[in-house]
Amino acid sequence: MTGLAPIDGVVVLAILAKALGYGAALLAMGGALFTLLFAKRAEESVLRLAQHLAVGAAIVGLAVLALRFGIRAARISGMGFEGATDPMMLGFVWDSPLGTAAIWRGIGELAILAILLPRVGHWIALAGSLAVAMSFAQVGHSLGEPRAALAVLPVLHLLAAAFWVGALLPLRKAALTPTGADLLHHFGNVAAYGVAVLILVGAALAWLLSGSVAALFGTAYGLVLLVKVVIVSALLGIASLNKLRLVPALRAEKRGATIVLRRSISIEMLAVVLILLATATLTSLTTPPINL
Repeated sequence: MTGLAPIDGVVVLAILAKALGYGAALLAMGGALFTLLFAKRAEESVLRLAQHLAVGAAIVGLAVLALRFGIRAARISGMGFEGATDPMMLGFVWDSPLGTAAIWRGIGELAILAILLPRVGHWIALAGSLAVAMSFAQVGHSLGEPRAALAVLPVLHLLAAAFWVGALLPLRKAALTPTGADLLHHFGNVAAYGVAVLILVGAALAWLLSGSVAALFGTAYGLVLLVKVVIVSALLGIASLNKLRLVPALRAEKRGATIVLRRSISIEMLAVVLILLATATLTSLTTPPINL
């Protein structure tokens, strides 16, 4: 298939590590954003979960950074897993865009740990979230042309995605609290703007990297992207169901509404995992049609 890289054990590990890194980054950023934006609406237990989620994800993200260096060294060395610890190969990786991205992401994830500090810690974590988002503009497709658009759009896309993904676990817990229904209703209103950003920016990126509709069906990149779009569409459908039916049912204190809503949010989480795997595959195995 056009634009598809060879697949071996190292590549599979690279995809899994990248998906884990993406997830950790989104949860770290999202936990920080949730804590800052809903500090006055969410109950203490919900905010505490969001903070712990951000810290835990940031720590996992830092560990994955080190792992991905070894995996990248193994891929470019041609020696398989033996190349993961080769000093020369690791030096090449450090001098590459991945090294630059690692600095941005490492600093950002360390800053997110400050969310446990009172007051100023939230703003330090916010700055860290921006640094993590910026790290993704230092590698991969973002280095292509038009450079400005491909640098700014992914950052916006990631921040909007992080806002949504990082809120899922806290919102699932909030459904059990007395004020949870109002928080979920308010989140749905705010998230509508985030969804608009996700759709518009995602469509712009797909067009810039594909170049044409025909390329979506004739290349590996296009087909994997279409799979991702299908999963995202399903996720948006579930989110719409939550906003229009399940959250109103919770506010009306209908019987069983809490269980149904929490189950729906769990399905959203599963969809997010599939999207992360599709995205990692997209950026690890395929080449955008504009670069073929």
